[in-house]
Amino acid sequence: MSLKDNSQLKKNKVPYRQYSDYLKEKYGQKVYKLPVKLNLTCPNRDGTCAYGGCIFCGEEGGSFENLEQLSVRDQLLTNMAYIGKKYHANKFIAYFQNFTNTYQPLDSYQRALSDCRLENIVGVNISTRPDFLGEEYLLATEEACQGLDVCFELGLQSVNNHTLKILNRGHYLSDFIEGVLRLKKYPFRIGVHLIMDLPWDDELDIIEAAKILNALQVDEVKLHSLYVLKNTTLEKMLLNGEVALLNKETFQKRVILFLSHLDPNIVVQRIIGRAPKEASRFCNFGESWWKIRDEIIDQMNMQSIEQGSSIR
Repeated sequence: MSLKDNSQLKKNKVPYRQYSDYLKEKYGQKVYKLPVKLNLTCPNRDGTCAYGGCIFCGEEGGSFENLEQLSVRDQLLTNMAYIGKKYHANKFIAYFQNFTNTYQPLDSYQRALSDCRLENIVGVNISTRPDFLGEEYLLATEEACQGLDVCFELGLQSVNNHTLKILNRGHYLSDFIEGVLRLKKYPFRIGVHLIMDLPWDDELDIIEAAKILNALQVDEVKLHSLYVLKNTTLEKMLLNGEVALLNKETFQKRVILFLSHLDPNIVVQRIIGRAPKEASRFCNFGESWWKIRDEIIDQMNMQSIEQGSSIR
């Protein structure tokens, strides 16, 4: 192999444990998530632990799919037919994406999970809060999802309690730690959502977030940039000059810093998210998510930084 070829391989190398690679290794082929949207809310919206919801969250509750009017089974079958044909996919994960999925009547929760027992569905991912993981819901999940791989995706966003208060999360870091320890009693995978460019966090918070996930031995992490959806509290704060958003370079630097301190065994679902342009006041610095992702990968390769390289 020539030096030029070797240089190109290094440039194209993904320097973190990519979710798609993990799924392919586990199932022997590509696996695709099928979003499921339920008619739900969150306990920090209705007064159970706060009012108004997270300052960044819109009315979609973290999901921009529009199949809510269909049953869980029909949502899965519809998305499976479309994605299966488009990508020649044969294995899928049902992803309960919006709001707090363990904050609904237990019987509704059980029925939703039972509807996932379809051919070609190999797993179920459940998006929820770390402070609403009642034992009855975890037991129901274990029973309804026998034979399926289950991952609970916990919204954390920051390990800084002062930031969590500003975000109106309605929980603190201790609640997250308690939730993870509770999940550890079950055969579930644990995923964590973090926002890398929160203006109230600094680089110490970013490093600490990686260290906490390492210590708790979580399985997966999903990184986001802070986007501003229309008709949210965050949009009002931005328009009123109450918050100054960070720039793309700072976001990329923080992602690299986080990954360099993250245990190499933790699977990285993604390093940047996205939102529909029409629903956003500000999203991904006005650039495409894949361009920002590729720039991060290029920077890591040029600097010889890999996932976990700062902890070896």
